[in-house]
Amino acid sequence: MQVEKIDLRDTQSFSNFFLDYLDDKSVLKKFYGLRPKVECFEEQISRKQFADENRQVLCQVLEEQYAKISQSASVSSNLDSLKESKTYTITTGHQLNIFTGPLYFIYKIATVVNACKTLKEKYPAYNFVPVYWMASEDHDFDEISHFNLFGKKYQWQTEQKGAVGRFKNDGLKEVLESLPEKTELFEKAYLENDNLADAVRFYINELFADEGVVVVDADHPKLKRLFAPVIKDELLRSRSNDLVEATNREIEEAGYSPQIYSREINFFYLQEGSRERILKEDNAYQVNNTSLKFTEAEILSELDNHPERFSPNVVMRPLYQELILPNLAYVGGPAEMIYWLQLPKVFEHYETAFPILLPRNFALYINAASIKKMEKFELSTTDIFRDVEDLRAAYLAKHGENEMNLNGEVDDLKEVYDMLIAKAETVDASLKGFIAAEHAKAAKGLDNIAKRLKKSEEQKHETALNQIGALKEKLFPGGGLQERHDNVLNFYLNNPNFIKEILQSLDAFDLSMHVLKQQYKATR
Repeated sequence: MQVEKIDLRDTQSFSNFFLDYLDDKSVLKKFYGLRPKVECFEEQISRKQFADENRQVLCQVLEEQYAKISQSASVSSNLDSLKESKTYTITTGHQLNIFTGPLYFIYKIATVVNACKTLKEKYPAYNFVPVYWMASEDHDFDEISHFNLFGKKYQWQTEQKGAVGRFKNDGLKEVLESLPEKTELFEKAYLENDNLADAVRFYINELFADEGVVVVDADHPKLKRLFAPVIKDELLRSRSNDLVEATNREIEEAGYSPQIYSREINFFYLQEGSRERILKEDNAYQVNNTSLKFTEAEILSELDNHPERFSPNVVMRPLYQELILPNLAYVGGPAEMIYWLQLPKVFEHYETAFPILLPRNFALYINAASIKKMEKFELSTTDIFRDVEDLRAAYLAKHGENEMNLNGEVDDLKEVYDMLIAKAETVDASLKGFIAAEHAKAAKGLDNIAKRLKKSEEQKHETALNQIGALKEKLFPGGGLQERHDNVLNFYLNNPNFIKEILQSLDAFDLSMHVLKQQYKATR
């Protein structure tokens, strides 16, 4: 696979906030720790303090969660390695989208895998384990309930509520049966596992078996108990809200917009079929949209007896992750990078090392058929990121038989009417307005002629212009990036080696758009 790199700014697809983080703008330096560079990880290792107790609990939970899974040698080795004090993790997190969701999820996993390989080469005395943190407690079902395959949207219909990781896989059989091709991997995942979290762990283990990816489901009583002191502090003092609000003010003063907003209590109350906000009212604790209400003593007793019922929101989840993992870096997308930048004061308050924020890999995959079309229309890799109307206009300018741009004629016309106005001023100044009006009519006439010329040329080249539009839609569905729309099955079904090729082609520490071109033999 041929790989070309493009500066992310040239793709016109990312916010200035994110791009300025990549550029290490001085105004943003106080919102993060070390830079996402290989040479910074030695210092990050020295900063990361991870209690032996936490490591032991983590390994116990992982042993339990992997008990029913056939482990590859790489996964088994990494699970054993996590017991050692010189083993660290590189983590990415994502929702439990059905059938993996958008393609960029695969790029996230590929980034942590490749980052660990690079770090092991640089720091051989340490071990680095790629981790996928399942957002199993998330309750936004709409976000995960669909995916796009071969131009069609597939939807999971279920009435289940609450933490999606606990959802039974009922209804996914119908989705499987509606696909254009059988997918044995996902049939086993969804039909042979009880819930969505187990299914996701299964297919990640299958897709990345040789890479040793470890899947962590933090919806577990033992892990929550490690987090209980922070939960208690949040319930009693609401410190995270003040800290995030202070950071948000600083971000706004720097000219940027925050990604997330904090609440007085940044935890949900989690039970079967429900995940609702905890509200504090008149020294009592109310669970939103329920009749549940606790006094201070009661909710602290609830925390002591059932820590698993307290689920962190987007503000507290990153801290939870860093407290239960020996983690050095978090790999995420642009929006994730921004909300992590809102959290350094929270980490400082809880005396926890802030991880290195490593943006995930960004990629555009172009198959052989699309490459041939690009060559036909003489489109470079950079060109293909331009707006479709710009590409069509450039094609007409190069291949059209008539000059459609009448700028020269417009200038000539203005010159004539300027001369007439100058003459009128010496003869009868009242004619100036009349002449200006006639100029406007004539200019409008030229504009109509230009439009007719353009339409005529477009009709002559209709086939080519439609093909350019189809190519853009293929590579940028709906006008957006391919990785945010297409599912991995678009490529994996026709090429079972697709993921291996992705792993070989992406560079975890190269913060560019990777344009991946399928190789083909050109015909003469």
